[in-house]
Amino acid sequence: MTATTAATAVAERAPATRRVPVSRGYRFELVKLVSQWRIRLLVLACWIAPALFVAGVSQQSTLPADTLFGRWMHATGWAGPLVLLGFAGTWALPLLTSVVAGDVFAAEDRLGTWRHLLVAVRSPARIFLAKALASLTVILLLVAGLAVSSAVGGLVAVGNQPLVGLDGHLLSPGDAAVRVLLSWLAALAPTLALAAIGLLGSVALGRSPMGLLLPPVVALTMSVAQMLPLPVAVRLALPGSAFVSWNGLFTDPAQLTQLLIGVAVGLAWAVLATVLAYLLFVRRDFTNPAYDGSGRRALTLGVLPLAALTAVTVGAVAVATPSTGSGIEQDKVQKSLATVFAHLYRLQTRELHRPAVTETQLGATAACTKSDGQAAQEGAGNDWRCVVSWHLPGVKAVTGTAVYQLDITSDGRFVADGDGPKEVNGYFLVRTATGDAPNPLWQFDGNVDLLDTQ
Repeated sequence: MTATTAATAVAERAPATRRVPVSRGYRFELVKLVSQWRIRLLVLACWIAPALFVAGVSQQSTLPADTLFGRWMHATGWAGPLVLLGFAGTWALPLLTSVVAGDVFAAEDRLGTWRHLLVAVRSPARIFLAKALASLTVILLLVAGLAVSSAVGGLVAVGNQPLVGLDGHLLSPGDAAVRVLLSWLAALAPTLALAAIGLLGSVALGRSPMGLLLPPVVALTMSVAQMLPLPVAVRLALPGSAFVSWNGLFTDPAQLTQLLIGVAVGLAWAVLATVLAYLLFVRRDFTNPAYDGSGRRALTLGVLPLAALTAVTVGAVAVATPSTGSGIEQDKVQKSLATVFAHLYRLQTRELHRPAVTETQLGATAACTKSDGQAAQEGAGNDWRCVVSWHLPGVKAVTGTAVYQLDITSDGRFVADGDGPKEVNGYFLVRTATGDAPNPLWQFDGNVDLLDTQ
């Protein structure tokens, strides 16, 4: 009995017995999951630890300025959940999906309980659906805990203040709340992809602990790939691209193209990996108590289809968008830097109680070179040097210039470090509604739209 499963044999011997509905199986599997001490501990940690972390960091004198929105944790409570989201996409969410989805099938192999479960439910398909839905429920509960807890911690510790976006414009508290929520919702797509990969590994590798390691390994591989100078089409074809492209929600207008592609790719990976796991599960031989996965079947029904999906996605993105290069070009860098500077100049003017100006009146422009003009004027690197020029109302000639050193990463994020004159972009404290803060033009974050063609 190699092709016929134990569930089929039981059903043939007892045709009059009705199969257990999916809803009952789902409740049973959900109770099994939440009754585990490690799952309960994770739920408790996700709903409490982020609030304590964000509140604690927000009260420190030194902020994680190397993390996106970290430099604004003193100014608004909405920066905290974004800082946590950046950390969660690299470490927390892959580990959570590993513990929940990566072990949901392998645990039955280790305990040798498949025979009992099959006799009770009499349908491998319903067992798979029940386990997948129970895992999804727990994962959603964990992600919701991270988002809600970090937001509550930031709001309690700092307050419901406006948030400075990645193009320097000020987001009202209500607008910031909506964009923070959308960012966490966008991160669900790659999270579901990692969960589906965990299901696939748990089914394909049996009791082997490698199933638990698949989501973190895939996430780490994607994180490394995001740091490499890959073409934009390849970068967007990775299932974890939405862990990065949510940054585009915090510009005006929002950079939605990358985000929508990233969400679509993540969901496509989630669907395909889940279907592959289902096919492997319903075809396995449950009569073999020593079953420990099928290497050949895992390759043909697991790795190869996902690799094919990646190749198709790369081709589709490359054809649909001008994305064969790095996406970081000189004119884009200059445009982005000038926009951020103009917005933050207005913020500095208001904080120093000077006469208000508009972006149109300033007419800020930027001239940037990479490697002193000795290399191609595109691509990531910390060797970008820019000179920003602007005007003041009523003066036709250029009335001010400021120098910045830019460190641009492969995903388009850049950190601008002021290099003079000191009275414009040097380090000094200004008085804000939440207390003294560094000059907003001293150091700031920005984002280059890798698909922007205008």
